[in-house]
Amino acid sequence: MYSLNVPVPAPVARQAGELARELPAARARARDEHSLLVKRLGGRDGYEAERLPARVREAIAGTAPFEVATTDVGIFEEPPTGAGPVVYLAVESPALVALHERLCEVFEPVAHLEGDVFVPHVTIARGGEMAAAERLAARDIERVTWEVSELAIWDAERSLPTTRFSLPA
Repeated sequence: MYSLNVPVPAPVARQAGELARELPAARARARDEHSLLVKRLGGRDGYEAERLPARVREAIAGTAPFEVATTDVGIFEEPPTGAGPVVYLAVESPALVALHERLCEVFEPVAHLEGDVFVPHVTIARGGEMAAAERLAARDIERVTWEVSELAIWDAERSLPTTRFSLPA
């Protein structure tokens, strides 16, 4: 599976890592695993995978750098896939949501995860005790704001970025 992601800056990865320590029974994301999903792009079909960077470049044409911010801690109690609960840093950004919606016009939205139900976030941890997740979600956190100046196609199978796009695109 490929996706278009926003690279997460060190202060956000650090924030997620510090919060994850309060969820000892959960599987925390490693520091280099933190990302902010913009849109899932599809599978690994040879021809489609080769065309993916060009399709993304065309779809994001004209996108200027934009601001995003972590705002609080949220929980997906029963995620559509994988172990729950998922504890995450909620991300606020009208520009990110608008870009997601534009990409949903080009790449099929994944049911129950994208389109109208899209929740911008950075995953902190999966699994563990619901009570610990709820305690963490009740806390106030420091807002971290940054400007997105780069997007990357992420290859989930190999856990690495394959193509980077500077903004403005």
